[in-house]
Amino acid sequence: MNVFLNLSTNLLFFLGDHTEILSTLFIIFLAAKLSAEVFERLKQPAVVGEILAGVLIGPSLLVLVKPTDLTKTLAEVGVILLLFTVGLEIKPKALFQVGSRALLVAVLGVIIPFFAGWLLLTLWGEPTIEGIFLGAAMVATSVGITARVLASLNVLNTQTSQIIMAAAVIDDILGLLVLSMVSSMAKGSVNYKELALSASLSIGFTLFMVFVGAKIVNKTRPTVEKLKIGNAFFIVGLTLCLGLSFLASYVGVAAIIGSFLAGMALSEFSEDTDLHHKSGAVMEFLLPFFLVGIGMQLELAVFKDPRVIILALLATLIAVITKLIGCGIAALPLGRKQALQIGMGMVPRGEVGIIVAQIGLGLGVMSNTLYGVVVFMAVATTLIAPPFLIVLFKETRNELAKEEEEIVDSDKTLSVME
Repeated sequence: MNVFLNLSTNLLFFLGDHTEILSTLFIIFLAAKLSAEVFERLKQPAVVGEILAGVLIGPSLLVLVKPTDLTKTLAEVGVILLLFTVGLEIKPKALFQVGSRALLVAVLGVIIPFFAGWLLLTLWGEPTIEGIFLGAAMVATSVGITARVLASLNVLNTQTSQIIMAAAVIDDILGLLVLSMVSSMAKGSVNYKELALSASLSIGFTLFMVFVGAKIVNKTRPTVEKLKIGNAFFIVGLTLCLGLSFLASYVGVAAIIGSFLAGMALSEFSEDTDLHHKSGAVMEFLLPFFLVGIGMQLELAVFKDPRVIILALLATLIAVITKLIGCGIAALPLGRKQALQIGMGMVPRGEVGIIVAQIGLGLGVMSNTLYGVVVFMAVATTLIAPPFLIVLFKETRNELAKEEEEIVDSDKTLSVME
């Protein structure tokens, strides 16, 4: 009898927990897609609507859902798949052509925001280590957010977008190195040998995948075509995506860099296959958990103090201006329009800034107030950039559409002549 009661109790607990998980997934997904639809109809970026949905349904307002280990895991997988699908659109050769310019954009986009963030808190009267962490939070660009916007605008194949994506990848690597150094300083010392090893592995892994990985992958296509399993190209692509994400994380690079490089390595391999379509479908299911998760991280309660609001607004303004100036100056030889496009494309901090804040909070060197300021800055820059990118890329989109129409008209003319 006791055994039966124990089994019944465990079953009820499991079912209750299971129901809560499903309700959380349902609410997040539904809220994200409804918000995306509303914003699309308002001719605004869907990504903005999905992030604001997180603020609305999260702990700050309606408290319908809270971040859990499951939602965080789904968010991480979602952004990994996003960068994988973006990588599928970018050929390694195209990345080579913008390499030097992207490197300059990334370096200036790291140096200027870092020192500006540190200077802001120093002038504000906060401890030096908090200023350094704010600077670190301002360094890296959220590759996922920028990629999502550029993909939705259908401009990923332009030179400007390729510079943005390449610079964002370099930016992320540099940002992680800065974070490693800052974290070591917070603990009392900097392990330069460990830092040098991490830098070497990160750069070596990226260069190997760009220069060698794509060639190796392309040679495997005949073998993949002979596989008997269903959806062979999708399975091989997903395996490579997850494998390189793991390796990237293992050598000290963000997992999303590994997934981006996996997609890029498969860009030629996947031509005339359904890999793009199937990867995109899975990504569309998982990505809302990433975007809504960013919104849920924002705690509005810390902004009851007017000084915190002022500091948050100043941090956001500086975060935007320093990327525009740093990255824009590096891209100025391409023209003012492209410099603005690249500068604004590098503005979103998204999840990267929040991760830096979480580490600072965990180490006990960042207050809850400053944590709220950094999260506000990360979310605000993520919301600010997409509408400006739509405006800045409007002419480019029209030019691309015109070129496509001319190609279609030319094909029709040739068909009639034949």
